[in-house]
Amino acid sequence: MNETTTYTTDLKSRLLSSFSQFEKELNGSISSPIHTLRKDALEQFDRLGFPTTKHEEWKYTDIKGLLKQDFDFAPTNNGVSTSVYDVQDLLIPDAEANILIFVNGIYQVGLSKIVSPSQDIIIKDFTEAYTTHASVIDSYFAKFAAYNTNAFVALNTAFAQKGSFIYVPNNKIVEKPVIIYHIADTSVGKPVSMPRNLLVTGKNSQASVVEVYLTKGEGTSFANTVTEIVIQENASLEHIKIQNEGSEAYNIGTTQVYQVRDSKFFSVTISLNGAIVRNDLNIVLDDQNCEANLYGLYMPTGKTHIDNHSLVDHAKPHSYSNELYKGILDGKSTGVFNGKIFVRQDAQKTNAFQSNRNILLSKEASMNTKPQLEIFADDVKCSHGATTGQLDNDMLFYLRSRGISLEKAKALLMHAFAADVVNQIKIEPVRHYIENAITSRLTE
Repeated sequence: MNETTTYTTDLKSRLLSSFSQFEKELNGSISSPIHTLRKDALEQFDRLGFPTTKHEEWKYTDIKGLLKQDFDFAPTNNGVSTSVYDVQDLLIPDAEANILIFVNGIYQVGLSKIVSPSQDIIIKDFTEAYTTHASVIDSYFAKFAAYNTNAFVALNTAFAQKGSFIYVPNNKIVEKPVIIYHIADTSVGKPVSMPRNLLVTGKNSQASVVEVYLTKGEGTSFANTVTEIVIQENASLEHIKIQNEGSEAYNIGTTQVYQVRDSKFFSVTISLNGAIVRNDLNIVLDDQNCEANLYGLYMPTGKTHIDNHSLVDHAKPHSYSNELYKGILDGKSTGVFNGKIFVRQDAQKTNAFQSNRNILLSKEASMNTKPQLEIFADDVKCSHGATTGQLDNDMLFYLRSRGISLEKAKALLMHAFAADVVNQIKIEPVRHYIENAITSRLTE
């Protein structure tokens, strides 16, 4: 048995054996429909096992480093006592928003605040929501994020208990965004969290949701997140995901989006730091006149590895998607972009565009990019492309000829390169937060 197999088997065994303890903490909900799905998902995880580089979808992302860690898998608070003073320096300044704070996967009621009227939006911890909105959760939970083919989705589904439930009724415009903070406190060991988020936007409604992943301390952590998003007829949702964790953080996330007629989805994914970061963003445009806009920026340095996988599935005619992902890679970092546009036979009059552009700042940084089109309709407009290169020497020369230092000239060019993505963020405090984080990164 080789080293990789040993680690995989040990980690799987620990996870599988911890499920019985997890069941004991469910307080009677073991007989609920959701728990039937949990047990089925656990069986699927046992069958699938962790992916290796022999799996095509994981060809460039080796998770051996994750499998070697001695994580604390017990689904408890591990004695963490968190006050506002422990987290206030991590939060986005001046953000007037609904705030949900999770520390090591545990919802912190005292640190969270809901400011929007309950008639406009329902925001609850996933556990609490199942006591008040079980019928809604049962209608959507695990209906879109397939756990029979993805081991990490299966693992999350099996242990789904903590996370966020956000429901916008029909005909509501939610003025204040929802910001969900997932903070790994590594002062108590090597914490694991399995956030499960369900976001449902009703007919003719609008909302904005921000997910933020941060680390407190310098230790190792693991977050395995699944977010299911349902956007009903003529509704729109802005979804922003920010990852700025410690250099020993492992973050695996799947965002599954389902759209119906005349709906709009707007996504921005910002990945700045971590050990291994994997973002799976899957969108199904399952009716006419759907629109999806996907933007991404990743800026790994050191030995950070960031992998963005996207799938836009045009299932019905007259839909539109646009995707732009940009990367700035430094140090010995590695990046992956694998974007697929899938146009089904019935999806005539589809317009779909995809672009991936990368800048390598060091000779040791590397990027693997694979934009894909699979088109089975004949009346469509689709394009894709990818570039990887270095900073423009002509532009550097021009700026330096104007008396600008080399380092400042590089920073200006990189800010301009990133701006195409960052400027898409409509929530001003969030955009400023990202701009400051980028400035800090470029001046390190």
